Amino acid sequence: MTVDLTGAPQTMLATLYAKALDADAETPLLGDIWARDAVRRIDYDWSSTSITPRNASGVTIRTVHFDRWAQEFLAQHDRVTVLHLGCGLDSRVFRLDPGPEVEWYDVDYPEVIELHEKLYPSREHHHRIPASVTDPAWLQAIPADRPVLLIAEGLTMYLTEDAGVALLRRTVEHFPSGELHFDAFNALGIKAQKINAVVRRSGSTLHWAVNGPDDIVSAVPGVRQLTAISVFDAEAFQQGVSGGYRLMGKVMSLVPSVRMIAQYHRYGF
Repeated sequence: MTVDLTGAPQTMLATLYAKALDADAETPLLGDIWARDAVRRIDYDWSSTSITPRNASGVTIRTVHFDRWAQEFLAQHDRVTVLHLGCGLDSRVFRLDPGPEVEWYDVDYPEVIELHEKLYPSREHHHRIPASVTDPAWLQAIPADRPVLLIAEGLTMYLTEDAGVALLRRTVEHFPSGELHFDAFNALGIKAQKINAVVRRSGSTLHWAVNGPDDIVSAVPGVRQLTAISVFDAEAFQQGVSGGYRLMGKVMSLVPSVRMIAQYHRYGF
């Protein structure tokens, strides 16, 4: 099938391709066979993504990290709602295979959800919502009768600060309890978008800089910080990249603003 996407939705193709390359690696980090099969079905110039077997792990380790956090939450809660925001073409619901008491919602632009439906099968308790994540309407239609897990991988930096904060506030206000999992760039990361090949080639623009957990705790009433770490400190980075990349991470971590250029955040409420 042919894919024609521009802007932020186009970046999901780079992420998908990285996972497909990882699945074909001798020792895969994620082993996402659904991504591999999806790439084989899409007619696209994958070289335009700037993703290669050499740098694919730099994308895949982020997904490994958020899969682990999600697995931890799901292991502690049987009956929950999962909001997978800006899901792109991620097959997370199939990789994690949650139990029958988990209602899972993949949310993304209509053209993305349409493609998701063509590439992946349907399954019970899995819902696809064709909407902008910043549109308040879709959340109001979701029952608020159980704890929630919000996963926003590779999303926050594409939102404006006002829209991102409003989204987190709505989630906290709508559900009785839960956790928020997302990654973020600090101000330096936003400024460096011109040298981010994936962002540049898609024609996207990054907006929201999160410089630390205080930015979230002060802006979203009711949340408490569980974890906020540099990507370079994450177990998935230490275990999943080559020695050269680990050395690069150590060198970059010597400068505080560079060390926190990309972060993983986890909050409870």
